[in-house]
Amino acid sequence: MFSHLAIAQQVDGFQHTLIDGKPSLRGSAIFDQSLWVTGTNNSVWVSQDGGKHWHDRSVKSSINNDFRDIAVFDTQTAIVMSVGSGKQSSLYKTTDAGKSWQLLLQNQDQAGFFDSIAFWDQDNGLLMGDPVDGYYVVKRTQDGGKTWTRTDKVNLPSLIPSESAFAASGNTLIVGKDNQAWLTTGGKSASVYHSNDGGLFWLRKSVPLYRSADTAGGYGLALNSDDDLFVVGGDYLQRDKNYPNMARYDVIKNRWKHVKSGDRGLRSAMACNAFACIATGKTGSDISYDQGNTWQPLANPKYDNTGYFTLSASNARFLFAGSEGKVAVLIIPTE
Repeated sequence: MFSHLAIAQQVDGFQHTLIDGKPSLRGSAIFDQSLWVTGTNNSVWVSQDGGKHWHDRSVKSSINNDFRDIAVFDTQTAIVMSVGSGKQSSLYKTTDAGKSWQLLLQNQDQAGFFDSIAFWDQDNGLLMGDPVDGYYVVKRTQDGGKTWTRTDKVNLPSLIPSESAFAASGNTLIVGKDNQAWLTTGGKSASVYHSNDGGLFWLRKSVPLYRSADTAGGYGLALNSDDDLFVVGGDYLQRDKNYPNMARYDVIKNRWKHVKSGDRGLRSAMACNAFACIATGKTGSDISYDQGNTWQPLANPKYDNTGYFTLSASNARFLFAGSEGKVAVLIIPTE
């Protein structure tokens, strides 16, 4: 049973919180001082004071939802996405900071499985789902999630053998300026898909990540403060193995290049602000102070330097969330 409040503890530069019930947390988002994390057992927890105090705002549902992604529009308004086959995949929306939730969308296709959501603004967004009929499911909304339209299959590349997607961190799908959007896939055919027209038409490029297993490949995407695009990944069955786990898109050469990040195992999420970029996975985290050019390990002594599943950034603050209800906030000094 969840309690109504969890309080942070300051340790080793991090503001640590342990969420009651120890849910597995894979969704995170920040809007100013408003921080949100989501996960298993219908879990949604919200802090309105920068992560010092956390309140249980979990969705009340007859279905045991696993919320793997969240989009936050202001301190009161958010959409959460659950995963699973058929009706296990759904979207809920709140306009009162999680005190009440409305079911927006429930997957009616038994073969369907939601992976990630991303929004340009409160009205316009995308939903990515596992392949149905040989193509990834990409749906668009222009009314805040009330209605959704699937992108025509002829505007998406057909699947490559052993290609798959991972709902690992809420970063599988991201959006950027000028109606741009990206999604990443894994398996033995690790790729990034790109759309420059709001998700109507997509092209695919191979990425130089570890890809020697069906459980390998791309897990998350990120943009740095210069709008350079990164993809991170690895293999969740070989989390601590050394392999290529990060790549960066070279606009001039129109191709993806391996990043010397340390290759220290699976990285499922990455986020940047003007002062730093951080990549994280369950076994550890890495930090860059030059927008992703050079990297070093990020120490987290409280948990023996282990990392997290999901990561978000805003201004100088980074929000981490992961296994067994672990949440952390790290403020990077601006001077």
